[in-house]
Amino acid sequence: MSEKNQGERDQRPLTPPDQTLVPPSPDAVAPPPVWGPPPPAPNDSLWHRVAAFIVLIAVVAAAAGAGIGWSLARAVNTRQVAQSTAQPESPITQVTPSPGGSSNSASTEAVAAKVIPAIVDINTTLGNGQAAGTGMLISSTGEILTNDHVVKGSSSITVTVQGRSQPYSAHVVGVDVSQDVAVIQIDDSVSGLPTVKFANSSSLQVGDSVVAIGNALGQGGTPHATQGHITALNQTITASEGRANSETLSGMVQSDALIYEGDSGGALVNSSGQVIGMITAGQAQGFRTAASDVGYAVAANTAVNVANRIRAHEQSAEITYGQVGYLGVSVSGSASTSGAVVVGVQSGSPAASAGITAGSVITRIGGTAVTSADSLGAAIKSHQAGEQVSVTWTASGGATHTATVTLGAVNP
Repeated sequence: MSEKNQGERDQRPLTPPDQTLVPPSPDAVAPPPVWGPPPPAPNDSLWHRVAAFIVLIAVVAAAAGAGIGWSLARAVNTRQVAQSTAQPESPITQVTPSPGGSSNSASTEAVAAKVIPAIVDINTTLGNGQAAGTGMLISSTGEILTNDHVVKGSSSITVTVQGRSQPYSAHVVGVDVSQDVAVIQIDDSVSGLPTVKFANSSSLQVGDSVVAIGNALGQGGTPHATQGHITALNQTITASEGRANSETLSGMVQSDALIYEGDSGGALVNSSGQVIGMITAGQAQGFRTAASDVGYAVAANTAVNVANRIRAHEQSAEITYGQVGYLGVSVSGSASTSGAVVVGVQSGSPAASAGITAGSVITRIGGTAVTSADSLGAAIKSHQAGEQVSVTWTASGGATHTATVTLGAVNP
């Protein structure tokens, strides 16, 4: 995520929407169908701290200004990374979908029971706030597949595994921003974890029965499951982060299984409990609703392909490995100002330590001129976390300053 306007987080509307974009309201949370305890309606203060630009994307941001101070992670990383010396994991294999994909004979409970042990809750720290999402275990030693937007810009990641009493810290292995796919790894030495089974998604058909499973509303506990059907295939959507940043995702699987915020990175499975997609985005239907029965998932074939590339440590301009640098400012652009106007500074950040304050205009990072808010993010992204760089800014009083800062580290 870029050094950008305060409050613009990863609640991403689909464009063009059919409805007016409105923040979700606790007054009209749709009752979850079929199975599982209903997600409790979020309290008013939490939802009013969520960025208001969403139709629905399945992540809960629990604090205003959570986006303050995190460096660009959405832009494609053009730096090549050294080939890892670690032994690559065996590629994820996919199975032929079990027959009867359109059958409703299997109950939602029975389908979900096959998958839930391998579904994890993901909680992240974002500046002064938190966010929540979902992930799927893809190895018995703690590798997890999730959306890039679930973990991007976070300074820490905590994973809760079903049946394990203690949460685990985790780190990003790699992300492909263009496909909204990330692989993260539990830090502790773990073994024997259950894993999801992926089906080949090339044979999916409209009408096939599906179940959506995820961390609805970021509440944790037993994952929530809802039943529906595939309503369209090979869809292209535009998902945006706030007003300025958007990305186009293609080849998406559309379904009418009800999804909630917090379900991003969760599993869309067939009637045999085989994963055919990764829940990524939803479109709210109607005024003031916290749920969506128009959902989109990254097709399993795409998600598995990207995950295998990351696990093999493939060098690619599309894949970012490890953490990226951050300065610690929230900025905006101005037609009358050449540079990035600082509207907020993260407490304890490199920017705060350097003496940068709100109202300052950043004009240079290292040897790169900063001409806008977007170019600031790109300039920071060109440097690694922990690297020392010079920053030049003009204070609100007109004085020009230059200081050397050590960039912090956040997940891409």
